[in-house]
Amino acid sequence: MARKSKGRQKIVMAKMSKESNLLVTFSKRRSGLFKKASELCTLCGVEIAIIVFSPGRKVFSFGHPNVEQILDKFLNAQDPSPTNSTTLQLVEAHRSASARELNLQLSELLTQLEELKNQGEELMNLRKQRQDMFWWEAPVDDLRFEQLQILKTGMEDLKRNIATHTQKLVLMEQALALAACGTRSAHSMTPLGCTLGYGSEHSIEYH
Repeated sequence: MARKSKGRQKIVMAKMSKESNLLVTFSKRRSGLFKKASELCTLCGVEIAIIVFSPGRKVFSFGHPNVEQILDKFLNAQDPSPTNSTTLQLVEAHRSASARELNLQLSELLTQLEELKNQGEELMNLRKQRQDMFWWEAPVDDLRFEQLQILKTGMEDLKRNIATHTQKLVLMEQALALAACGTRSAHSMTPLGCTLGYGSEHSIEYH
């Protein structure tokens, strides 16, 4: 015999006695409620605010465009007194002043950033110009092939010039040494043209 189904049972709308079931149901129903509210805002373009306190006294809220704005509008509609209106105007004025101050600070920061950017570009241009003028001061790895060829030729010329100058200095030193030797030889000659012996035990006298 086939088992008969009881069909869809009607849920009794009463507070649940089991705490675990209560918390699970609250979480699911809350999500569903917020989802439906979001769909209502999207489909109809309405403004809505929902505030829910959980069984554990935690607060959850949903609002479009936001809960605070909807509550302010609701309170103003319920109590359009001059005091409430003045307070709202003061709040709005404070918000506007704060926004203007923040916009001013942002503009100043953007201006400073642009100035720093321009200074950086100028420094880069000056550095590039200096590298173009004094390219040989740049690292060897940064030089082009033509520049390396010119640098090689210059270093070879410098090497030859140093060798030539060194040879001239050596010749000048040799000439000075020979001149000094000639001067010492002239001082060791006697009036008769005889060279006196140095280091001998007996001196020679001429009459």
